[in-house]
Amino acid sequence: MQARRKVYVEGSRADVRVPFAEVTLTGDNPPVRLYDTSGPGSDPAVGLPPLRGPWIAERGDVAPVRDAGTPLAGADGKRPTQLAYARAGLVTPEMEFVAIREGVPPEFVRDEIAAGRAVLPLNVNHPECEPAIIGKAFLVKVNANIGTSAVTSSIAEEVEKLTWATRWGADTVMDLSTGQRIHETREAIVRNAPVPIGTVPIYQALEKVGGDPVRLSWEVFRETVVEQAEQGVDYMTVHAGVRLPYVPLAVDRVTGIVSRGGSIMAAWCLAHHEENFIYTHFAELCEIFARHDVTFSLGDGLRPGSIADANDEAQFAELRTLGELTRIAWEHDVQVMIEGPGHVPMHKIKENVDRQQEWCHEAPFYTLGPLTTDIAPAYDHITSAIGAAMIGMYGTAMLCYVTPKEHLGLPDRDDVKAGVIAYKIAAHAADLAKGHRGAQAWDDALSRARFEFRWEDQFNLALDPETARSYHDATLPAEPAKTAHFCSMCGPKFCSMKITQELADYAARGMRDKSAEFRSTGSRVHLPLA
Repeated sequence: MQARRKVYVEGSRADVRVPFAEVTLTGDNPPVRLYDTSGPGSDPAVGLPPLRGPWIAERGDVAPVRDAGTPLAGADGKRPTQLAYARAGLVTPEMEFVAIREGVPPEFVRDEIAAGRAVLPLNVNHPECEPAIIGKAFLVKVNANIGTSAVTSSIAEEVEKLTWATRWGADTVMDLSTGQRIHETREAIVRNAPVPIGTVPIYQALEKVGGDPVRLSWEVFRETVVEQAEQGVDYMTVHAGVRLPYVPLAVDRVTGIVSRGGSIMAAWCLAHHEENFIYTHFAELCEIFARHDVTFSLGDGLRPGSIADANDEAQFAELRTLGELTRIAWEHDVQVMIEGPGHVPMHKIKENVDRQQEWCHEAPFYTLGPLTTDIAPAYDHITSAIGAAMIGMYGTAMLCYVTPKEHLGLPDRDDVKAGVIAYKIAAHAADLAKGHRGAQAWDDALSRARFEFRWEDQFNLALDPETARSYHDATLPAEPAKTAHFCSMCGPKFCSMKITQELADYAARGMRDKSAEFRSTGSRVHLPLA
C-alpha cells in the first residue's frame, strides 16, 4: 500500500465525494488525512470530468454556449450565484463539499457566504472544478500565478504548471497570459483545472487593441469579460478602483504604479482625461458576473511596489473605493474578495487588514505577500512568505504566492513549486496562529514521528516528502538509517531526542524499582527533587 493515497469522504448524496490525501503511518499510529487539491488526474487533451455538472443542471443554472454570442445563462433574470443561494437559505452541494473539506457544518458555510465574509468562486461554465471556499473563518488558501508571456512559454507548459501547482497544494490558479494565444491557453487551463481559475481580463483586452492602452474602451473590455465568463473563469481581477483623481497620488512614489492592470487603467484615464470606464460601468459588469457566477477580485492597482510606498494615500484611497464597489456587487448577488499589497514592512501589516476589514465590510482579503523587504531579488518567495504568514494570522483569507523569479522573469516549473511550498508553509503557520480547528493535528503527528525516529512517517507527513527524504539520504542513504535513532547532524552520540528517550527510560525503570521496594517493605519512598 502506498504511504500517501487519495481517499474520498461521501456527503449526503453519492455525488458529493470530497478528496483527501491520506497518510498511512507505521505501527499502531492512526492515519492522517490532509487537504488535497491535486484533482483526479486526466489526459490534458481531454480535460477533467464535469464533477459539478449534475448540480448545475438540477438548479437550472444553464450555461451559455461558448463562443456563441449573447450569453444564455440568466436570460430569465435568475442570478445563479452561490451568494444568491446562500441568502435564500439554501445549502448547495458545493457548500456541503467545502464543509466536509473544512470540517465545519454546511450551515456555517452558507451563513459566511450569505454575510459576504466568504466566497465560493465557481463559474457555472466550470463544472470540472472542485469547490474551495475563501474566507477568514476557513483555512488560509494559496493562489499560484501562471500564464504565457509575449516572450516565452507555451500552452502545454502552462497546463503542466497548473498540474504541478495543484499537486503541491495551490488552492486556486490565476492565468495571467499575455501574447497572441490567450484564449486557447485559458481554454486548456480551465478544462484541466480542479481548482478555481482567475484572470485579469484587461490583459487580453489590451492585446485586442494592439497593446495601446489609449485605444481601450468599455466595449472591448466588456466583450473580453463575456468571452472569459463563457469559458468558465471563476474569478476576475478588475481594477475599478484606479480612479482618475487617485492617479496623481502615485506620482511621487519610489516605484510609482507597479500593477500591470493598474498602470494600464491609469494610462487610459490620463490620456482621455476621463474616469475609469470599469468604475463608471461597474453595475453593468455586475450583471455579467451574476449571470455566470463569476466572483470579483477587486484589484489593488495602486498597491505599493516598494517598502517606501507602503500604506500611502494612493493605496488607501483606492481601498476605500473598493469598499464602495463591494456594496454594489452585493446588491447584484455577486461574490467579492478584495486584493491587497504588495510591499509592506512588518510593522505596517496589521493596519492593512484592519482597514480592509472595516472599509470593505469584512469581504475576504486576498494579498500578494506582502514582501517585508526589498533587498533580496531571487529570494522574494522568502521575503514575502514572512509577510504572508503575518497577514494571514491577522485575517487574510487567501495569499497570492511569490516565486524566486519575482521581479526577474517568468517562473518555470521549479519556481512554481518553490513558491507554492513557501506559501503553504505561510498559510499553515497562519492557521496555527489563528487556532483553526484541526490545524495542529498535522504538526503533532509529524512531531511524534520525529521524536520516535519513525523516519518514513516523518517523510510522508512532510509538505514535500521527496525533498525531505532526499536531504536525509544525502548523508545516510542506507536502509538501516531509516530506523536509526539519529541523523547525520548530531550522530549517534549527540542526538538530544535519543538522550531524552534514554532519560525517560531510565526514570521509568527507577520508578518501577522504587515501586517494587515500596510494595515489598511497605515503607515510604522519598524521591530526590533533582
